[in-house]
Amino acid sequence: MKLLKMIFRNVFRHKLRTVLTILGIAVAVMAFGLLRTVVGAWGSGVAASSADRLVTRDAVTIINPLPLSYYNQIKQVSGVREVTYMNWFGGTYIDQSHFFARYAVDPGTFFSVYPEYLVGSKTLAAFRNQPNDCIVGSALAQRYNFKVGDVITIDGDIYPGTWEFQVAGIYKPKFKSTDAMAMFLNWNYLNEKVKQDFPGRADGVGWYVEQIDAGANSGDIGRRIDALFANSPAETKTESERQFQQGFLASAGAIISAMNYVSFVIVGIIMLVLANTMIMSARERTREYAVLKAIGFSGRHLIEMILGESLLVSLLGGALGIFLTYPVVESFASFASFLGADLFVQSATLLTAFAAVVFVGIAAALFPIQRTMNTKIADGIRFAG
Repeated sequence: MKLLKMIFRNVFRHKLRTVLTILGIAVAVMAFGLLRTVVGAWGSGVAASSADRLVTRDAVTIINPLPLSYYNQIKQVSGVREVTYMNWFGGTYIDQSHFFARYAVDPGTFFSVYPEYLVGSKTLAAFRNQPNDCIVGSALAQRYNFKVGDVITIDGDIYPGTWEFQVAGIYKPKFKSTDAMAMFLNWNYLNEKVKQDFPGRADGVGWYVEQIDAGANSGDIGRRIDALFANSPAETKTESERQFQQGFLASAGAIISAMNYVSFVIVGIIMLVLANTMIMSARERTREYAVLKAIGFSGRHLIEMILGESLLVSLLGGALGIFLTYPVVESFASFASFLGADLFVQSATLLTAFAAVVFVGIAAALFPIQRTMNTKIADGIRFAG
């Protein structure tokens, strides 16, 4: 008990230095938590991908559309239970800073293939019957205060012009990793407008998504689909949904790798900040530690004092940093809709941050402990630094 009192007194002997060290650790832990959360959200599409879905796209690039006529042929492939198709719509809502995913989807099949988007039967009926209706995610609706009946105006880029879509309903995500920041519009409405304004681009599909039978060989089904269109003007590449999502992430691979690297560099920064404080404290107390040795304190007591002080400062800074991570992530999420999935701090991030803080607290105490243990009593008492 007395040892604990001494640790607390030593920690706050230099209040300003201790407070600044705690704040430095807190900021670093907060930055670590934010980066790990962003990296986790960036890869959430891969984590949420389904094992029973395949994606068929143009063999050269996803930018090239596929003919709508492929639909019936793909549906006849053995092992394929359902097929849907979609296009990336793009466009701008308000301005470039208000980005969110917009897809033109087949209203008759899309929500059957993607059951993780929970939509009511009335909403689905309205979406199918009203050409310019759209369905938005719950997180998107909350962010922009969209309500059923509201009109969303999009300035088209891939499909030029001013487009107005009426909100037919709001879907809810079935899982936490399900994207709740997307907008789905009626592909038939898009195609009819394209036929009028850009006839050469009509009946083009961005990609097909196949829901396959449970336990079916996805690789074999994919090869059979691609064989249907071999040597055609629009050859296909069929891959698992996970591979498809990873292909999107590959273009941002350098950014993700850099963020991963920086997040762990921050751990090193925390250690340097705390180690500097502990080294200064140990140097100032060289004579004090020598006196404690002389009056009977064992090496174990001194180790516990130094290690306890280091861990206490580290844990206080870590706790404050973790506490600050939540409002910072929430604030960042308000303009980071480009990540798709709603940002949330994962338990794995908290555990990693806690483990890092404990590791840093122990590591930062090693040099002061070694120095104190190796200093002779007489040399310590004579020390005048």
